[in-house]
Amino acid sequence: MKISVNRLRELVPTTMSTEELAQSLTMAGLEVEAIDTLAPQFSKVCVARIVSADPHPNAEKLRVCRVEVGGKDLLQIVCGAPNARVGLTVPCARVGAKLPGLEIRAAKLRGVESFGMLCSAAELGLSSDQSGLMELAPEAEPGVDIRQWLGLDDEILTLKVTPNRGDCLSYIGVARDFAAVTGLATAFDVSNPVEPTDLTLTVPVTISNREACGQYFGRVLTGLDINASSPEWLRRRLEQAGLRPISPLVDITNLVMIEIGQPMHAFDFSKLKGGIDVRFARAGEQLKLLTGVEAALDKDILAISDETGPIAAGGVMGGESTMCSVTTSNVFFEAAWFSPEAIRGKAKVLGVHSDAAYRFERGVDPSLARRAIEWATQLARDICGTSTTQIGPIIAARGSLPQNQVTQVRYKRVEHLIGMPIEVRTQIETLKRVGCQVDAMEAAMQVVAPSHRFDLGIEEDFIEEIARIHGYDRIPERLPESTLAMLPVPSSYTDPSTIKRMVARLGYHEVINYSFVDPEWEMDLCSNTGAVSLENPISSNMTVMRSSLVGGLIASLRYNLDQGESRVRLFEVGRCFVGSAADATVQPERLGLVAYGPRVPEQWGEGGQKGPRAEFFSVKGDLELLLGQRRIEFEPAIHPAFHPGRSASIRIEGHVAGVIGELHPRWVQKYSLRTAPILAEIGTGVISQGSKFRFADFSRMQRVRRDIALNFSESCSFASIRSAVWGMNIPVLCEFEPFDIYRGPSLPSGQKSVAFRVVMQDTERTLTDIDADLIVSKIIDVLGEKFGATIRK
Repeated sequence: MKISVNRLRELVPTTMSTEELAQSLTMAGLEVEAIDTLAPQFSKVCVARIVSADPHPNAEKLRVCRVEVGGKDLLQIVCGAPNARVGLTVPCARVGAKLPGLEIRAAKLRGVESFGMLCSAAELGLSSDQSGLMELAPEAEPGVDIRQWLGLDDEILTLKVTPNRGDCLSYIGVARDFAAVTGLATAFDVSNPVEPTDLTLTVPVTISNREACGQYFGRVLTGLDINASSPEWLRRRLEQAGLRPISPLVDITNLVMIEIGQPMHAFDFSKLKGGIDVRFARAGEQLKLLTGVEAALDKDILAISDETGPIAAGGVMGGESTMCSVTTSNVFFEAAWFSPEAIRGKAKVLGVHSDAAYRFERGVDPSLARRAIEWATQLARDICGTSTTQIGPIIAARGSLPQNQVTQVRYKRVEHLIGMPIEVRTQIETLKRVGCQVDAMEAAMQVVAPSHRFDLGIEEDFIEEIARIHGYDRIPERLPESTLAMLPVPSSYTDPSTIKRMVARLGYHEVINYSFVDPEWEMDLCSNTGAVSLENPISSNMTVMRSSLVGGLIASLRYNLDQGESRVRLFEVGRCFVGSAADATVQPERLGLVAYGPRVPEQWGEGGQKGPRAEFFSVKGDLELLLGQRRIEFEPAIHPAFHPGRSASIRIEGHVAGVIGELHPRWVQKYSLRTAPILAEIGTGVISQGSKFRFADFSRMQRVRRDIALNFSESCSFASIRSAVWGMNIPVLCEFEPFDIYRGPSLPSGQKSVAFRVVMQDTERTLTDIDADLIVSKIIDVLGEKFGATIRK
């Protein structure tokens, strides 16, 4: 919304500077986004009228003009503009004038003296039009300063009006709010009703849908001057608001809209057939709009119709068949009130932008329609009237208008929500300043919002209005007072931020992906046919909620590879959604990892493209570091996303906590990856729980080591062996780790020999050889009993 500062000062007389005025509007909720000047600085430019325009004796394209600039003497100016002609009123820069980037001096052009310059709009910095001289209205008085005549010593405020403040999409609306905030008096123009003449012509109006159209006013005017043009002040007012002048009748309706906020339409009366019916469109009806768009009307679009069918889309735009043209002398003015619910979104459906729809969608004051008809009539008579002009009576049709609601506003509630004491009298006066009807009682007031405020409905709305007008900057800053109890936190707990820092220290970079994903990912990577679907997805390929982080990590990996990265380490912490749309109550938070490319960054010792690449055990080691002292087991598992022989489930304390593996070759090919990445996914809960810290004194006794080599079946895993040994609960056992695996012809088929390091230490005494041999013997017996292990010979 663009408004002129000078016009705002006419409506609300004030001595405030433009910056102070803008600050007041911003603090009132009407944010001023920009303050622009109408024209750059220039001086000594006045209105001039060309008295003669003779050909230049030495140049075919130049003319020697003599112009009137307000004195007795005429100025001689050489001009090359193609539209320079006798009687034309134009801007004239006199000798000594300073224009943007130019200073005017007396000069000789092809032997003829020139004392000034006749200017185009581009030369004054008013537009980019360089086609010819800027033509002014014929009534412009020669000698008058051009800045004064065009009102160029003005500034334009660009307001960011929120959707709930449709009442501020006009000069009157902004002025009314500005006056309420500052306490200044308004000086609104009062247009007197225009009495009809003897003309009895009317257009019968019927409202078939009373809820969508609350009222419809119209008036016929005949005998208007088809050669009339919009006066300079009207054109200038529209241009300041960002609108393009078109023709007098259209300009009048636009002026009424930007001044008081009531959209209007002007029909060519001679093109109307019969009466008007305001109804919803019927199946198959079409309308060619003013923009030339041939629109198919849905059944929920209001159609302003005559006997031939729709002639306008109610509240949006008129139709081409009944538009005013250069030959229009008889006009039918329309001003109506349409329900915001009936108009909302219809301009988008029709594929057009409409200033009228923009206002009706947000709510237009129902009391404005008749006033708009009266003012448009007065303007049309003054601008286009002739001796034969006739004015008909105002016709009115009524539908259902919104009823005034009475809301109780409690004085104590006002103070409680605003957070400061406000006198009852101040509360009442503040609401009256914004136009509310207030009936004060002992503990509360009964308030009725003005007809232009669609955003005031409940008690909190009126309290917010009191705070806004009273001034947000006057509300004291007070920190909230509260008592918080310190809750116990287990010493083993690790918060999410710490988990992220731990993963980052391992060389991974965090990514954040959408929780809604492509359903194809869910099918490919999770075999999930019952994913939680979205009712209103933001994209056609993001229609379900993720049940795994794997899909997003692969997409992030591909993006980084496309940017030229060769080594990628990414992680994500986020929630997944398990179940169907009806019972999607399980939303576990998980940590996802992906590793691709060389195992270590490129450097002189190792790494680079020729170095070892990330593999299953790389990511496995990272997980073991994250889980600290907790004993973690990896068991072979089948997962739809991973290679069937290179994936495992992650078990902690007997419970499955996640999965790790190499991406399945099928998905490597489908998602255009050169090699298979390693991925892992684990619940953050098991990482957060951590291990309980137990104090153990350092032993001063010497450690005892024994190495044993046992034969096992090839199918026997180290995880199961280690679990069996640690399950013996041998207090002095410190380490049990493999350090060699042998396969060869000396072993039976299907067998492998594993050498283990067994380290023992007691805190009370030094273990003897007998003690160590006894413990090793027990371990061999248990492994032999559970796995058929035999001592390698």
